[in-house]
Amino acid sequence: MALDATAWESNVRDSIKKYFVDNLVTNEGLVVTFDTDLATPNIQGDLVDRWIVINFAAMDLDKVSRITLDIYCCARKDAEGFKLTKLKDKLMGYLTDSSHNDGRRRIPFYRSHEDPNQWTLLGGFLVDVEEDSGNIKTPDGTKIKMIPATLRWGAKV
Repeated sequence: MALDATAWESNVRDSIKKYFVDNLVTNEGLVVTFDTDLATPNIQGDLVDRWIVINFAAMDLDKVSRITLDIYCCARKDAEGFKLTKLKDKLMGYLTDSSHNDGRRRIPFYRSHEDPNQWTLLGGFLVDVEEDSGNIKTPDGTKIKMIPATLRWGAKV
């Protein structure tokens, strides 16, 4: 028996990537990577001084499924952590939603296709954001805040 599209990990990951690329990269002009390597991204020969890393952690399939994201806001050449806090604030605007009474963001969940222009809406993810890590400083001077988020959705398992 084949898995229902609501249980495909590829649909989950592609939908999450689409949401963050459409909003953080396209709308906000931020650098986002889905690779866990926290080294400073090099964009066309230019080192960037702030970026976001989205790491896919555990995924649990059930009637109410969930996936955990470890999201890292990173900044360099950042006196007093100003760039880092502005970056986190921008990210939080896309993880929360004050227009809902519960403050929780809803993210569209799609069935993805090889053609990036074809997306079929399957439902949505409900986002829960946990407490951030506080400021972390690496030996190379990069300042980081890690924000864990859990996304839940109804799946046919």
